[in-house]
Parts: sequence; structure tokens; C-alpha cells
Amino acid sequence: MMRVLIDTNIVLDFVLARQPFFTEADQIFFRLRKKEFEAFVSAITPINVFYTTRKETDKATAFTAVDELLKLVEIARSDNRIYKNALSLNFKDYEDAVQHECAVAENLDAIVTRNAKDYQNASIRIYSPAEFLQTL
Repeated sequence: MMRVLIDTNIVLDFVLARQPFFTEADQIFFRLRKKEFEAFVSAITPINVFYTTRKETDKATAFTAVDELLKLVEIARSDNRIYKNALSLNFKDYEDAVQHECAVAENLDAIVTRNAKDYQNASIRIYSPAEFLQTL
């Protein structure tokens, strides 16, 4: 079974029904509920989901969003080494570097993201939502 890290942007697209990205994000979570693959997120993702959802909606919706997310995904391991390794990567964004290192530490097959260009220096496979859905 394929094991992937879902980038925070995909989770937020799903939780906040962000257009025009919601359709693919919804399909990814539909397939996840059917257990067609195993999903991980980095430790920062639930925090970002809570913060952004609370800002755009309300606190109760944010708590529900995180609770539902944690029923579907595993949290990728996160430790000092991962955060240090991420600093040494040639990524434009530190958050993306951390997510990459979390995926590598978990020995995942890929990262699913809308921002493949942010992962140009990745050492594992990067899928857009559309590519990932076709792969399944």
C-alpha cells in the first residue's frame, strides 16, 4: 500500500473547501477514507489547520477539522534531527523542508502537494493532486 505525506496546502484545500482546489483534495480524502493508501502529515500540519481554520471560520470548526484530520492520518515522526536536517536543505521554504524530512524519516513513498516547484530538490517522489489520484 502506498504511504504518502499530504502537504498542509492539500489539507487546507479540503478543510476550507478552497476553490478551485477543493475537488481534487476532496477526492484524495475520499480515497483515504476508503483506505486506498496510508496518509501522514507533518506535526506542524494540525497546528496550521487549526490556526487557519479558526481565522477563516471559528474555533469550534477548527477543533472539529483537526479532530477529523487526526482520525484519518498519522503524524510523521518529528525530532531535533529532522528540524536540523531541514535547515541544510536547499529549499526556499523551511516548512516544506521540514515536511520533506518528515516524509524521508518515515520512509514514505511520496509527498502530495500543489506546490511541486517548492520541492525541486526533493529526494523522494512528488505528486500533484491530479498525478496522485491517477497513480491510485
